[in-house]
Amino acid sequence: MRTRDRDLEAFLALLAARRAPRTVEAYRRDLTTLGAYLDKPLSKASTEDLERYTAQLRADGLSPATIARRTAAARSFYRHQQLVGARGDNPAVAIELPRRPRKLPRTLSPGEAERLIQAAVGTQPRALRDQALVELLYGAGLRVSEAVGLDKGGVDLDVRTVRVLGKGGKERVVPIGRPAADALRRYLARGRPYLDVRHRPDLFLNARGGALTRAGAFLILRRLAEKAGLEPERIHPHLLRHSFATHLLEGGADLRSVQEMLGHADLATTELYTHVSDRRRRELYFQAHPHARREDQGGTRPTSRALHGTRGRSGVADDPGRLGEERA
Repeated sequence: MRTRDRDLEAFLALLAARRAPRTVEAYRRDLTTLGAYLDKPLSKASTEDLERYTAQLRADGLSPATIARRTAAARSFYRHQQLVGARGDNPAVAIELPRRPRKLPRTLSPGEAERLIQAAVGTQPRALRDQALVELLYGAGLRVSEAVGLDKGGVDLDVRTVRVLGKGGKERVVPIGRPAADALRRYLARGRPYLDVRHRPDLFLNARGGALTRAGAFLILRRLAEKAGLEPERIHPHLLRHSFATHLLEGGADLRSVQEMLGHADLATTELYTHVSDRRRRELYFQAHPHARREDQGGTRPTSRALHGTRGRSGVADDPGRLGEERA
């Protein structure tokens, strides 16, 4: 059995003061895997060692994203070694990162988002909570951790804003639309008091009166998706965040404002949603314009159904402009 690497433990201890536990655990796994391959302390690795390791990862069929993540973990570790004076170089700097294909985030259509929200409509406390949760995830673009981490005091229904504590402890204020504010008002008045048996400050509570968890939010969305006639395995909280950003941009919102509402540190992260909007705009054009031709469809005219727009099972048209402006 290998002894624990003291340099690795020191690096992880410092990392734990600045990063989330799950992030620290991911670093631990990646660097422990590297140490097992090297069969010697991490601090003794050379650039040639790391090149052989990366080549082995490729040979094992690991994805470019996984290889890039493991290389980034090694770079961070050796950068720490340089800072504490344990090494004079960073052997991972010379390792070429594999190119990762740029994947566009998936989104719901506005009609699908409406169907998901309508599936939560009800008068029972949990139904009121579920509708408020879905409205907030879609209407404010919150991360699931931000939504379940909200306190009652973080919502101002008079001015229709939520105060969110995002990544890195950064606070931001996000506006919400009238539908989300109304759903929250109903939940706070007629739903939450019946769930609050433990007198907790959390905004969203589970059936036993405890704070709603990330896993609980996932289960709520899966259940609502099935009820709405959507694919449950496709629906998750971040999909609503993607949809929020895409529908805002399609409705004419400027990129910088969307960046601030999402809490992105880098504008390039937000710019990814402009590509989603461009793609959807092209699809709508080919569906709706009488003279549109798709090369991959042999130049056939769109059907009358496509010309007049498709409707979801709930009868709500998938109109990205109108619903995106109202809901987001």
